[in-house]
Amino acid sequence: MTEPFVQVGIMSATQIDFDLSPHYIYKEEACTGKSSATYSEGKIRWRQQLYDELVFESVDGDSASFTLFNVVIGKQFHWQRVEDQKFRGNLKFIVEGNQITAVNVVPVEKYLESVVSSEMNATASPALLQAHAVISRSWLFHQMQSKTKENSGDRFVDTDESLIRWQDREDHLHFDVCADDHCQRYQGITRISSPKAIEAVCSTRGQVLTSEGELCDARFSKCCGGAMEQFSTCWEDKNYTYLRPLRDNDDVDNLPDLTDEAEAKKWILSSPDAFCNTTDKQVLSQVLNDYDQETHHFYRWEVSYSQTQLSQLVARRSGIDYGLIQDLVPIERGPSGRIKQLKIIGSLRTRIIGKELEIRHTLSESHLYSSAFVVDKGLDANGEIRFVLHGAGWGHGVGLCQIGAAVMGVKGYTYSDILNHYYPGSEITQMYK
Repeated sequence: MTEPFVQVGIMSATQIDFDLSPHYIYKEEACTGKSSATYSEGKIRWRQQLYDELVFESVDGDSASFTLFNVVIGKQFHWQRVEDQKFRGNLKFIVEGNQITAVNVVPVEKYLESVVSSEMNATASPALLQAHAVISRSWLFHQMQSKTKENSGDRFVDTDESLIRWQDREDHLHFDVCADDHCQRYQGITRISSPKAIEAVCSTRGQVLTSEGELCDARFSKCCGGAMEQFSTCWEDKNYTYLRPLRDNDDVDNLPDLTDEAEAKKWILSSPDAFCNTTDKQVLSQVLNDYDQETHHFYRWEVSYSQTQLSQLVARRSGIDYGLIQDLVPIERGPSGRIKQLKIIGSLRTRIIGKELEIRHTLSESHLYSSAFVVDKGLDANGEIRFVLHGAGWGHGVGLCQIGAAVMGVKGYTYSDILNHYYPGSEITQMYK
């Protein structure tokens, strides 16, 4: 197998502005109608009109680059912002509904150099950078492979009594992956790849994780909160042997039964030993980009709402009027303590929601850091009910924990040690040279 190309969806809008270097040609044969691209002072403004696809092809390798203006990153998360971003490779525009989508077509290894530098600061240990290169490559190929298979089933159950739904990467129909946190962060050459990041990708070139001869769906998140979650808590009702619920330290099997409410409460309200239980700014700066470092508490965190605030928030985020929220009751937890199903009890309506991301989305203006939380309900100084959510971790907690892996790298673990810890039973396989 030779190194393939990947198609990355960067942004969608009704109008996109971009700049091209002189090293591009316009592929008119890709059009199904006339172009409406107009050129003014180096900027091209392109409006959807009579075509389905436009391609601007690089003719000079790494000397060619293009800039997309006003790219939204961190969509719907608390660090959402807008950037102008620069990319190498080909630029393709496609029509999706009533919007235009800009797609970057780039060799996989060049894509990975940016992913490693976009997902974290590239000052991390070589072991972490190498481990991340392998899992990012593995996840990408698993995603591309999944697109060729039939959909494995419905992704939601929507009744008067419950809403259980999840989102996954196969939602992208016209390109392989997106460039944001929904898939893997990819910001082209906007985040300059350090020599260490490039070396990590080069030294693991073509390496992927496999299990029983199959590509691993190598998920990862920022901070597991001390315990890795299983796949089915967050996505489809299936599990993988290499994505097991384990403790994030050397004593991996010493994990309490966090599906039990009492054990989950004890765990979340304490600060158990774990690789990711660190406040070392030097280690954290290796993983967290500048905007990520705006988040200060993530191993254990707290969010507080008055009854009025929570009721208005849930109505706004869900589109359902529950009346005054009277209680939030965990119905089912995963083995890391993350809530899989949550009952919202209101004065007008009661409903069960899930899975993990749906819960996080409903209870925050962006997303809660995780669904591993317990609810403390009491009265405030004004006599109004107040809900305090005490939580653990940042993200879904499945697979590699980026902060835990950073600590492992600093402590001298190799990249294969890190991969064995977070994906037990998997093995490194050479997919291409």
